[in-house]
Amino acid sequence: MKTNLKLADAYYRLSVEETNGGESSSIINQRSIVRQYCEDNGITIVKEFVDDGFSGSNFDRPGFSQMIAHLKNELANMVITKDLSRLGRDMTESSYYAETYFPENQIHYIAISDNFDSNEVNIMAPFQFAMNDVYLRDTSRKIKQVINQKRTKGEYCACPPFGYMKNKDGTALEPDPKTAPIVQKIFAMAHDGKSARAIATALTENGDITPLKYRVMYRDNFGERGAARAVDEWNYTTVKRILKNPVYLGHTILGKTKKASLKSKKKIVVPEEKWFITENTHTPLVTKEQFDQAAYFMGMNTKNWQGYEKCRSSIFNGLTFCAHCGGAMCSSGTVYKGERMKYWYLSCNNIPKRSKNHCEHGAIIKYTDLLEIIKADLNQLISLSDKDKKEIIKQAIQRSGQVNIYENSEDNKSAIEGRIETIDRIIMKLYNDYAAGTISEDVLNATASKMSDEVAKLKKQLSEIERKQSNGNEITNNYEKFFALVKQYEHIDELTEEIVRTFIERIEIEEKVLPENKKIAGKNVPYKQKITIYYRFIGNFQENIVNIQDIAS
Repeated sequence: MKTNLKLADAYYRLSVEETNGGESSSIINQRSIVRQYCEDNGITIVKEFVDDGFSGSNFDRPGFSQMIAHLKNELANMVITKDLSRLGRDMTESSYYAETYFPENQIHYIAISDNFDSNEVNIMAPFQFAMNDVYLRDTSRKIKQVINQKRTKGEYCACPPFGYMKNKDGTALEPDPKTAPIVQKIFAMAHDGKSARAIATALTENGDITPLKYRVMYRDNFGERGAARAVDEWNYTTVKRILKNPVYLGHTILGKTKKASLKSKKKIVVPEEKWFITENTHTPLVTKEQFDQAAYFMGMNTKNWQGYEKCRSSIFNGLTFCAHCGGAMCSSGTVYKGERMKYWYLSCNNIPKRSKNHCEHGAIIKYTDLLEIIKADLNQLISLSDKDKKEIIKQAIQRSGQVNIYENSEDNKSAIEGRIETIDRIIMKLYNDYAAGTISEDVLNATASKMSDEVAKLKKQLSEIERKQSNGNEITNNYEKFFALVKQYEHIDELTEEIVRTFIERIEIEEKVLPENKKIAGKNVPYKQKITIYYRFIGNFQENIVNIQDIAS
């Protein structure tokens, strides 16, 4: 701005933490100091910009942004603050605006109490910016300590959720008489089986106030932009959030998110094991039975069918595959005369001709048949004696093609190592004889060379024995790990997903092999089917070709 007039924008900032700092930090005090300074120095204040309740850790503040826009329009040529910390406490950005941005844009910046003048050489400025940054970090550390102490005591140090308000001490929650009945109504409707969408519609039609509008109208100080987001229509995601929140059971759960860093506004999710959870800290709005029942019905009304009794949920999900094409096998079938299990199958996903990778020989197996086959196989393993287990390990080593070396490995190693030691002594004696003049150099070289060749061959054999011995030990260790899992059970009466995943990594199923005179499986038609089970640690160690009879209509 090309003018000799001193036209200033005054900027005042106060963070939430500094509100307890007394009159010296207040916006009123800042305004008084700046106005007096301008009056004494012939400076005209064009406009005053205020950020009350905003941290100095970053410059994403509405008042500051408005001032920058005002300066860009060349409506002022100065900026004045009470001190450098009012501009900001972040060392990098504060220094940038005070020493780079303002001078480059011909804006004269003055921080009164710190004697900072952008038109002068400010020797102490780096230390002043650094000390403000240190203050910011120290304040953040102290606040975190206080909050963590409150959290460990179960004190509620966050914004009260819809349905609650803070007690007189501000340390705990108590039911809000205006909104608690709405929360209880939501759980009652969910308990009766209504979906979150249906509940949202009913609340809107009834004129029940939404959580955001309640905060805007009765509780929190919102800016114009924030207040504009408040609407009268309930959203089903808001209903879901309420139905999933254990705070309504009387529990305090804090620390589910945190700032990515001191100077970042981004929130990151904290792992559940690091949450601050304190049970029974305030009056619950719902019972455990209401909460669980609401969650149950909410699950039924979504695409997440886990636990919904009318949907087939296989305990083999992610474990069963078609041996021909490698495609996953998923639940299929129908219901006939009320029978569900009888007509429940696992089938290759690529069987349909519309499938991109159509499988001509896709596997299909009755779910109950697979249950019985796997259960029988596991119970057979559980019933093995120690002698049987040793024999299975021996067979596994035999299949690896190294049983003879493995069984006699220690004897073979001792013999080879003994022969190498003997050769070393012979070679040493040869050199002594040569030194004594009892043998010629030609005899020494010829004999030593022959002996060295033998040692090289022996060391190669030794290395191979150790390699195969290591492989044998690995096989033994893996089987011992597997049999340690087996020891946890005496007998399996009912197969569960937990048991299946404890023992099995993969199941491959081949297509049915029908009798020669049969083209398709039908009622009472026996057939063979190969099932390959890959167990944890040991993989597939036995063939499973079973005879099955199809009893489906």
